[in-house]
Amino acid sequence: MEIRHMNQNTLAARWDISPRTLERWRWAGEGPQFIKLGGRVVYRLEDVEAFEAEQIRQATPNVSRPSRGPAVDPIDERLHAI
Repeated sequence: MEIRHMNQNTLAARWDISPRTLERWRWAGEGPQFIKLGGRVVYRLEDVEAFEAEQIRQATPNVSRPSRGPAVDPIDERLHAI
């Protein structure tokens, strides 16, 4: 079984994101699993593909938010208070 690896720049190019985004994700504990060999960071292809599969969504979930009520112009509000 051949395990393929990619470095940060290769993965960033694959996803069309900044390499700094991957650095931030690693620092925050987000993103795909990675391996640190000395000072070098690599991503196994199987971990990248597993992370991609976890991101698949059918639709954006509906989030119920409290109603703010009708928009009120602050100037109108002051005029009605007079």
